[in-house]
Amino acid sequence: MDQIQHKFIEVQGLKLHVAEIGSGPNVVVFLHGFPEIWYSWRHQMVAVAGAGFRALAPDFRGYGLSEPPLEPEKASFGDLIKDLGALLDALGIDKVFLVAKDFGAFPAYSFSLLHQERVQGIVTLGIPYRPPSRPVKYHEDLPEGFYISRWQEPGRAEADFGRLDAKTVVRNIYILFSRSEIPIAAENQEIMDIVDPSAPLPPWFTEGDLEEYGSLYRKSGFRTALQVPYRSFKEELGTTDVIVKVPALLVMGEKDYVLKFPGIEEYIRSGKVKEYVPQLEIVYSPEGTHFIQEQSPDEVNRLILDFLKKHI
Repeated sequence: MDQIQHKFIEVQGLKLHVAEIGSGPNVVVFLHGFPEIWYSWRHQMVAVAGAGFRALAPDFRGYGLSEPPLEPEKASFGDLIKDLGALLDALGIDKVFLVAKDFGAFPAYSFSLLHQERVQGIVTLGIPYRPPSRPVKYHEDLPEGFYISRWQEPGRAEADFGRLDAKTVVRNIYILFSRSEIPIAAENQEIMDIVDPSAPLPPWFTEGDLEEYGSLYRKSGFRTALQVPYRSFKEELGTTDVIVKVPALLVMGEKDYVLKFPGIEEYIRSGKVKEYVPQLEIVYSPEGTHFIQEQSPDEVNRLILDFLKKHI
């Protein structure tokens, strides 16, 4: 990890932290999910740089070492899309591959819809593309204690998380999200209470990794992170053509709880998703969980590199 360089770049009035390694004309930008930051791509960045690519991994605004917006409660996916374009402009980069995890898939796909000429291809982990006309109806089909429903409620997650230090919050979420069951709390229980304090970390996630995450979230807190993604899902991005016209790869872990979201598994396995992403390849990992890039880095690195080399 020592060879990864770190810089701050002013983008739309905020200083965004960007991790970088490698050089060359072909650039890969990694977009993290929650509760992640640039560090969640550590294995992939080293691998693609070793294969001759330039790798960049920003912390989204308000995450990790990146500055938060002045009004975090007004942050939006639209901000992340504009940040990405402005970041590429600041670095003089015309065209990139986008590799995105979890909610990072939303700005990745949206950026390709708005700026197709700047995207060579997209890899997403754990989240398929869904056009605005096909939203997942969480509230209708899942209990009140579903974690996204809870975290969309202003103040509730803040109070829940606020009882613990940042490192423990990240620890609990990593334990919850690496299971194959959707995190759902009982009526009189908060999401943080689902995790037994004695429960071990996943075997592929070390105490050192947890300390790295904890230190970054101690810096940023969760104020912006709860707004984007959880309170911004219904945002209109103004895209009229919703067909993704660039090559794409979706990597799904068979043990990723997201497959149990209403309609998601059928949407992917039936091939319906390919109506909106015609050049999509789908790969299933039998043991993969929601954090597949950290759980099985060699497998994910191989899949990403195969895709990149195919579409240079």
